[in-house]
Amino acid sequence: MASAYEFSFKTLGGAPYPLSALAGKPILLVNTASQCGYTPQYADLQKLWEIYGPRGLVVLGVPCNDFGAQEPGGAEEIAQFCQMNYGVDFPMMAKEHAIGEAAHPFFRWVVAEKGVLARPRWNFYKYLIDKNGVLLDFFVSTTKPEAGRVKRAIEKAL
Repeated sequence: MASAYEFSFKTLGGAPYPLSALAGKPILLVNTASQCGYTPQYADLQKLWEIYGPRGLVVLGVPCNDFGAQEPGGAEEIAQFCQMNYGVDFPMMAKEHAIGEAAHPFFRWVVAEKGVLARPRWNFYKYLIDKNGVLLDFFVSTTKPEAGRVKRAIEKAL
C-alpha cells in the first residue's frame, strides 16, 4: 500500500474514521495509553493540536493495550480520562492492536514503509504523514511531541 489514506479506524464512539477523509492535511498519529509513564505526552499532543491544527495538522490518538496492559479501559473511560486529565479534544480512535497477529493494518504498513525500527515498541510512538498520505517519519516514545525535530518535521509537512 502506498498511502495512509487506504486505512480506516473507528472513533471512540464507534463511527468510521477513514484517513482518506484527511487528504490534503498532514497527520500525526500516535499509539496512546492512559496508564503509561509517557501518558503526560497527551498534554504536549494537545498543544501541538492547538498550535498546528488551525494550519491543517490533524493529531490522532489510537489507544493501545499491547504494551504493559496500560490501556485497560473501554472507550468511554478512555475519552473521560483524556478530557478530564489533559483537555484532549483532538480525534481519539477506538482501541487497536499495534503489534502481533492482530495488529491494525496501519501499524503493519508503517513497518513495510520504514522498516522494523518503525514498529512500535511501546506506547506513544508518533507517525507523521504528509498531505498526500506518505509516511514521512516516525518518532519513538522517548521523543516528546514538542521536541524540536518533531516541530520541524510538522512545519515542513505543513
